[in-house]
Amino acid sequence: MVRTKLILAASAAFLAIGCVGVWLIISEKLAAQERRAKFFGSSKEYPTSGGQKMKVEW
Repeated sequence: MVRTKLILAASAAFLAIGCVGVWLIISEKLAAQERRAKFFGSSKEYPTSGGQKMKVEW
């Protein structure tokens, strides 16, 4: 009886540690992706009013 409870407790602890590890890895990947997008990204707004008209030069 005690051995079964010990095995179940160890399994639950192992599962909890594994879940926390996976969660930390995923959150770090998302944070790195956000930092990368912020550093390399450009603004998504492209104003098109108030500029010069395009003229073809031959």
